[in-house]
Amino acid sequence: MSGSLKQLLRSPLFLIVGAVLLWFSITFLIYPNVRLLGTVFMPEGEFTFDAIRRLVSSQRAMDALRNSFLLAVVLSITVNAVGIFIVLATRYFDIKGARILWLGYASTLIYGGIVLVAGYKFIYGDSGFITRLLLNVFPDMNPAWFSGMFAVVFVMTFACTGNHLLFLGNALDNVDFQTIEAARMMGASNWNVLRKIVLPTLMPTVYAITILTFLGGLGALAAPQVLGGEDFQTVTPMILTFANVQASRDLAATLAIILGLSTIALLAVMNRLEKGGTYFSISKVPASMQKQKIDNPVANVVVHTVAYALFAVYALPPVLIVIFSFTDASSIQNASLNPGSFTLDNYLRVFTDYAALWPFLVSIGYSAAAAVVVVFGLVFVARLVQKFRNPVTAAIEYVLHIPWILPSTMVALGLIVAFDHSEWLVGNAVLTGTLAILAIAYVIGKIPFTLRMLKAAFAAVPDQLEEAASILGAGSFTTFRRILLPIVAPTAAAIAALNFNSLLDDYDTAVFLAHPLYQPLGIVIKNATSEDTLSDTTALTFVYTVVLMVITGVSMWLVYGRDAGNRRHRSGPPPSRRPSQAPAPAAQEIAPEPLELATSGTMNTREK
Repeated sequence: MSGSLKQLLRSPLFLIVGAVLLWFSITFLIYPNVRLLGTVFMPEGEFTFDAIRRLVSSQRAMDALRNSFLLAVVLSITVNAVGIFIVLATRYFDIKGARILWLGYASTLIYGGIVLVAGYKFIYGDSGFITRLLLNVFPDMNPAWFSGMFAVVFVMTFACTGNHLLFLGNALDNVDFQTIEAARMMGASNWNVLRKIVLPTLMPTVYAITILTFLGGLGALAAPQVLGGEDFQTVTPMILTFANVQASRDLAATLAIILGLSTIALLAVMNRLEKGGTYFSISKVPASMQKQKIDNPVANVVVHTVAYALFAVYALPPVLIVIFSFTDASSIQNASLNPGSFTLDNYLRVFTDYAALWPFLVSIGYSAAAAVVVVFGLVFVARLVQKFRNPVTAAIEYVLHIPWILPSTMVALGLIVAFDHSEWLVGNAVLTGTLAILAIAYVIGKIPFTLRMLKAAFAAVPDQLEEAASILGAGSFTTFRRILLPIVAPTAAAIAALNFNSLLDDYDTAVFLAHPLYQPLGIVIKNATSEDTLSDTTALTFVYTVVLMVITGVSMWLVYGRDAGNRRHRSGPPPSRRPSQAPAPAAQEIAPEPLELATSGTMNTREK
């Protein structure tokens, strides 16, 4: 054991952090899942498969399972097809207006989850703007055309391509352009270069995104619940239904366990597939990627047409949401735009009416608290795990990654089952139905991503700084507090901002755990999608959506855009690489390890 580690073991701070970490891990990461297993297999203290038999005998539950796996498989195809195309259209091919196209495609990065699903329903639903226009042309068409599996696949296909823009785009920039030039000089066509050189090099990232997509489809809640209707029900809405009835919680737990086992199995299979290939293309002097012209005029027209058609699909919902947020209730109800209907009353009501502002304040409170707590709580742990590699730190890291391999549904249900009665681990308190349980779930969900990013930040700090501090007589804690912490502070702030953004519109966890009097925005927006919702409520939802997009957009710029702007100012990269630059230093650690990215679920796979 090194002297530094011995010194840490004698540190009261280290012992306190270790004790708190041990308590938190056992109480909120291990115990709830053990209780969930007990609910299914030992409900009365004796081992039984009764819950599984009841589940198998339920045709509704089995149909939901089949639909979930079908959705996951279909999305793995459609999301990759669209995602790879939009990356190639904006980063590889020389397409006119590529920057504008990228902004449209990137709209899903600033609004997602229940907000995006609600937006698509408001535009394409029974009384939506597009549906009203179509009815004027085709009066006999079914107003409920945008529902069922088609609507769910359509929305989730475009909702889940943000990972392609961020990660596949950066991976494409790392392809060696000299290899492409060499292939072109040997007579290879554009298609052969793309198929035999570029795409194989991108396969690790494609594998990672496929896992994210499959898991997002398997555990989808918002889109199937809002758009699926009676004909297309999936597992997670079924779990929610069963969980709300005490007698059916064992069935909900069984379905959640099936999702968890499916996640683990998928990760194992994809990890094996990824290791079976070779995915690199480099030369002695790597050259930056340059955009390729499409020589075939017919193919050029087709690619441009498809690119701009997809741009319209991506951009239309957020644009119309912004426009309708400034209209009155009558215009929203009739899906019509008149010059006299524009008003600022909706925004004034949200920011002056306490009842309208309350859900927004609840979401901000929960998101800010969870973002700060998880970063503050893990900064010391991440340093220990990164610096000292031994069985103890390895075990700590595996335990803290449990939320990566379990669906948020299973985590939420485990907390409900474990703490719906007084429990000595939390001071004989009952947490289910309280304000604290949702905050705990938010913290749990963000632990793996935060730990991964903080580890990367600490790994980027030069060892010479610590050595110099040690030579000058500084202790381990002094070095950490005065040297390491200030260096990783900007990255920690960026991580907190990303966590804050992803929790603002959360619905999947909140719908299970939210207090009835403290319901966050995700639940309010979901309730506004019901058929009997008043137009005034819909108007407020539009305002909420616009405000969320502004907050998320500003945060994304602070995390990604300023760094990209500084790079452009300092080095002036070629225009083909300007639409999306590398994220904050810690986030760059994601790309070389695609399967670790795949389990994060950070980009909203959030349905994602």
